[in-house]
Amino acid sequence: MSPPASSRSSHSAPRRRRGLPPRWAPVVFAFYMSALMTLLMCLVITAVTGGWGPHYLETVAKAYVRAMPVAFLGVLLIRPLVTRLVRLTVAETARSEDARPAGPSEQEAR
Repeated sequence: MSPPASSRSSHSAPRRRRGLPPRWAPVVFAFYMSALMTLLMCLVITAVTGGWGPHYLETVAKAYVRAMPVAFLGVLLIRPLVTRLVRLTVAETARSEDARPAGPSEQEAR
C-alpha cells in the first residue's frame, strides 16, 4: 500500500526556503545587530538613569524608537571600517604544514 498523497508530495522534492537573496545578508545582519544592541542598551541606560520605576518599560520603548534608526544606520555605515579593522587585527589562516597547530601526538613529543 502506498503512502497518502500528502506525505508523498512533502518528501518528493526539497522545498526551497523563503527569504531574501544572499546579497542582502549585510543589511539583515545590520538590522538584527542594531535592533538587539539598541534594546539591550536602552534597557540598561534607562535603568541606570531613571531606575526601575512604574514607567520603566514605557521609557525604554520611547528611547528605543529614537535610537534604533540611528543604530541601524550606524552599523551600515561603520561596517566597512570594522571589517577592515578585523582584517588587520586577526591573523590570516596559514596554509603551510609548519603553521598548523600541533596535533595530540606532536604535543606529547614536545
